[in-house]
Amino acid sequence: MNSKNTEITYKQAIEELEQIVNEIESGELDLDDLLKKVDRAATLILYCKEKLKNSETKFDEVMKKLESNNN
Repeated sequence: MNSKNTEITYKQAIEELEQIVNEIESGELDLDDLLKKVDRAATLILYCKEKLKNSETKFDEVMKKLESNNN
């Protein structure tokens, strides 16, 4: 993961992905730009998957704490 991703939020990553998809669907990108966009999209997808995984783990930890305090 490059440092550019650590500076963005999940929401920003999703918005950038949507923009990339729109640019790709327009059919107006030349091959070099298309490859760059696909590469960036793949990086963003991996970033989002990792953020979701980490969020799920944190959520589970919080739920376990809450459950243990209720017992």
